[in-house]
Amino acid sequence: MDIVRPGDTGYAALQHVYSSTGRPGSILLPRTTTEVAEALAIVRASGRPFAVRSGGHGISSIATNTGGDVIDLRALASVEPRGGRSVRVGPGARWGAVAWALAPHGLAISSGDSGDVGVGGLATTGGIGLMGRAHGLTIDRLRGAEIVTADGTARRVSGDEEPDLFWAIRGAGANFGIVTAFDFEASETADVVQTTAVYQPIDLAAFLQAWGRTVETAARPVSAFLYLGAGPTPFAQATIVYAGDDLEAAAPEIERFLRIPGLAGQRAAVTPYAAVPLTSGAPHTGQQRAATHTGLAVHLDQDLSDRIAVLLRSAGVDMVQIRSVGGAINDVDPAATAYAHRHQNFSVTAVSVRGGDAFHDAWESVHPRMDGMYLSFETDHAPSAVAEAFPPATLARLRDLKARWDPDDLFDQNFDVSRTSAELS
Repeated sequence: MDIVRPGDTGYAALQHVYSSTGRPGSILLPRTTTEVAEALAIVRASGRPFAVRSGGHGISSIATNTGGDVIDLRALASVEPRGGRSVRVGPGARWGAVAWALAPHGLAISSGDSGDVGVGGLATTGGIGLMGRAHGLTIDRLRGAEIVTADGTARRVSGDEEPDLFWAIRGAGANFGIVTAFDFEASETADVVQTTAVYQPIDLAAFLQAWGRTVETAARPVSAFLYLGAGPTPFAQATIVYAGDDLEAAAPEIERFLRIPGLAGQRAAVTPYAAVPLTSGAPHTGQQRAATHTGLAVHLDQDLSDRIAVLLRSAGVDMVQIRSVGGAINDVDPAATAYAHRHQNFSVTAVSVRGGDAFHDAWESVHPRMDGMYLSFETDHAPSAVAEAFPPATLARLRDLKARWDPDDLFDQNFDVSRTSAELS
């Protein structure tokens, strides 16, 4: 196992993540499950704060630090098709690489809209992707995993092996250990129909309501992400994906989105799913120092649409992203995984380059209309976020399991579900 410290060759390429700069005292780079356990023992003995990084974006900004340690899993990046639709993936792989590795086999796993995101963080939190309405969250495709728990033991978890721990890592995994391998059941999806649409709506609130109705009534193969720029002149860009290459079935579904008033341009093509997640491969240097607030919504009704329209004209807000959920995601029993949000249809995220009080104040107009939260899109690590991310029954079960599997609260860096954190909040 390599350990890189300030002044060492290669340190500058490892110290930051996409959305935050850091200066860790050491960065540990394990190559095997055994070395992950050794790395965990080292950082535990140091007593310093530590972060676990899967090797990708780190958009919530907690995958680096200053003066602490980082366990960086980028060397565990294998993608191994194992016959049929079974795939084993290392936590340090990035989703763009996973998609291209599976493409020759006619397989895909819905992940997100960026191929630069690491597997580990997304696959233990949820995974809202551009085939979500067709195939569910990324965690809904997880069939088993290998994890190093707080006591340094490597364990196999699945529906039959330590099922409570398997339940917990599908939504709150960062609280319970370091996953060193994921076993997924991929979908048989080689090509998709991808449409990029640009809108310049006159009435933004009316546009959002129409967008919401169109998403909710779309066929199951359709997922759609909308990116809205802030400012006095409304502008939006959408990515709409039909999960499959059946043009006859896809065409009328896409046409419904193109009939929404305000369309300024569009482009559609049949493309490998692997080409859909935007992948740059660029090193992460803290280049996108954004703050985000996020929540889930059942409908884009008139009231919420009006509030989002006001939000986009507010000081400190640069963008709002609205991602579709629903469909196959909502087929799953809310009690089946630690991610329990199975009735909402949209994820709403506000983005600010500057952050600060103006941004927080602007979000407060929308916040009361949110119904739950997806933690991967939130940069404010207030303890109250945990209660929004996990409904009461889910959180109570997580706290019982946390006391069993991590009684010393070693893994307290990423939205801590322990009873200790609750008492401090």
